[in-house]
Amino acid sequence: MIDIESQVFDRIATRLRETFDGIYVTGEYVKTPSSFPAVSLVEMDNTPLTRTQTSDSVENHAVLMYELNVYSNKTAGKKTECKKIAAIVDEEMAAMGFTRTMLNPIPNMDDATIYRMVGRYRVTVSKDNVLFRR
Repeated sequence: MIDIESQVFDRIATRLRETFDGIYVTGEYVKTPSSFPAVSLVEMDNTPLTRTQTSDSVENHAVLMYELNVYSNKTAGKKTECKKIAAIVDEEMAAMGFTRTMLNPIPNMDDATIYRMVGRYRVTVSKDNVLFRR
């Protein structure tokens, strides 16, 4: 299996922590973060690209999908804060070769005082860790 999850997460987490003091960043989905602002970035899919597999089923490429969740509980400006955080993640993901497939606000059912945005990113990666947009 081709696995670049830790490299992707580390790059995003480092950039966010450099930009936003006290931001909580995790590689696992959280229903309600323990502190705010918060980000979860999770690899949701890692599928072999079958057309590039060898006859022995050796994986040469995989298609990855990451899901981003951004949370803010500010009294005023939580939407703006989420958008600023999402923009930083988007910039870093694009620089790595990922394509954003969606970014939408969604209701946070457990606590309506929390603003939440969800984004998804896709990329094809080779066994040599080279990322391709298409």
